[in-house]
Amino acid sequence: MPELKVPIQENASASGAAAAESVLPRWQAAGRALRHRNFQLFFGGQLISLIGTWMQTVAQSWLVYRLTGSGLKLGAVGFASQIPVFLFAPIGGIVADRSNRKHVVIGTQIASMLLAFVLAALTLTHTVDHRIWLIFVLAALLGVVNAFDIPGRQSFLVDMVGREDLMNAIALNSSMFNGARVIGPAVAGILVARLGEGWCFFANGASYLAVIAGLMLMNVHSPARVSSQTSPFEHIKEGFRFVNRTAPIRALMVLLGLVSVVGMPYAVLMPIFADRVLHHGGQEFASLIGSHDLGAVRLGILMGAAGVGALLGALTLALRTGVKGLGTWISVCCAGFGISLMLFSFSRSFWLSVLLLLPVGYFIMLQMASSNTLIQVMVPDALRGRTMAVYSMMFMGMGPVGALLGGALSDRLGAPLTVAIGGFASVMGAWWFAVQLPKIRVEARQLIVAQSMAGGEPPEEMTAPVAED
Repeated sequence: MPELKVPIQENASASGAAAAESVLPRWQAAGRALRHRNFQLFFGGQLISLIGTWMQTVAQSWLVYRLTGSGLKLGAVGFASQIPVFLFAPIGGIVADRSNRKHVVIGTQIASMLLAFVLAALTLTHTVDHRIWLIFVLAALLGVVNAFDIPGRQSFLVDMVGREDLMNAIALNSSMFNGARVIGPAVAGILVARLGEGWCFFANGASYLAVIAGLMLMNVHSPARVSSQTSPFEHIKEGFRFVNRTAPIRALMVLLGLVSVVGMPYAVLMPIFADRVLHHGGQEFASLIGSHDLGAVRLGILMGAAGVGALLGALTLALRTGVKGLGTWISVCCAGFGISLMLFSFSRSFWLSVLLLLPVGYFIMLQMASSNTLIQVMVPDALRGRTMAVYSMMFMGMGPVGALLGGALSDRLGAPLTVAIGGFASVMGAWWFAVQLPKIRVEARQLIVAQSMAGGEPPEEMTAPVAED
């Protein structure tokens, strides 16, 4: 496809190729955001970095579980890593709107790299073996970094590709995240079993060099969106007021927060499933790679299966060329996630559980990425950083509450019942959102058309009668 072979320099518009895209096969149009040179650099660097990030996530969970054997401690480290996002994301959002977003992202990536190297050094020297609190401290510090990174990085997408390809860039960004989610846990399972957790942390630190290099090579115009003369506190309040008074965005945020609290803790409890619940399985694969640590191998396979499903979900969104029907998708996917999670909780067969994690990952990623897309096409660019900060609070910031609650419940009720309760609550959330949809359609349509016109002539699929479904 010639259009995808010629990179678009800087922030040049893709509108010239929009008509040609309409006659292209959908699988070719799915990569249209990669025409932008800046997004090519971002995509390549982030893919390498995110593989390292997922390696560290899995290795850190296994390290905490190996040292403590406690579901509560697993929940606590999840709480420590994500609660700073809830507390500091509003500041991160206003920084993204008042600063050059490229510089913000470079700064957060460097900070994340340094923290990964520190954790690697402490683990390789066995310092953390008797000072488990150090893992919690480093997890909390990384959470503070993420509070600035997530709003900055999400807002930066529009600077790299423009409004025409924003939806596709969000989908490809999610695909990249979940492609790494497939590879990272599998590599971590092997590396932890053969070399230990410390080398996973070191590999993650080294992987940040790729994304930092890509960001440095970008030539992108990313000016501040709001004046630095106004009080930051007033700007933060303005962002919260916008989300609260905008019914479609408010409904999406509430659903995101609910699922993050009740549904997402399943990932925190996965080491318990790998070690205690699904302890008969994975021996063949462990023998193939010459590992005797079956628990670490099973954990990598389970996390990788959810990642495969999530990757398929993100690719499904990438095939879309408009936002029509995404509201219905969100409701259906939330219900599908909850039902799949309940079925997973009842399974005691390792390979059946692996298969059930495919729809779990598929539905939750499609819900999250579709929500991100709808929010971004409805929000004015001057408020994008602060709105994505609230998105971060709901998506990741509410997670620690769920992680801590899930860890505590798993110690009392067991991990399977805890996960089943979360799945049922997610289904109830999907029902609530489906009830809200008819009430918010008109306002959502108006917001989408208004923001499309602010960036140029609105595309046909955004002015369709039910564009915001």
